[in-house]
Amino acid sequence: MPGMTAYIPDAARGLRRVFVRDLMVEARLGVLPKEVVPQRVVIGIELLVRDDAAPAGIGPDRLERVVDYGVIADRARAVATTGHTRLAETLAERIAVACLEDSRVESVRVTVEKPDILPDVGAVGVTVERRRN
Repeated sequence: MPGMTAYIPDAARGLRRVFVRDLMVEARLGVLPKEVVPQRVVIGIELLVRDDAAPAGIGPDRLERVVDYGVIADRARAVATTGHTRLAETLAERIAVACLEDSRVESVRVTVEKPDILPDVGAVGVTVERRRN
């Protein structure tokens, strides 16, 4: 798709890929009357992050030089479990913007899935992308 970022590491551009896959939370998400109670929501996050050791080096083996995927997961969990969000799109956008709080993140793609909302479907959801200006 034109304008979409390829979420693959790119040494020439100095980017690495960081991801959080299948983060499961109980969140109040949706517009249907039955969705006023928490339901299972699955979140996937892909980040393109500046790689200070690219294209050919090895950086110091220290956590503070990289984007901590534990912090990313905690941010997403906090956003998803605070209050009631009507739209999966809004939840994904909020999580994406929270990920951009780390200045090393160049772009982020967030998928929000609701696996239990339709009885004959594995999951429904949305993926959004946000980029640093």
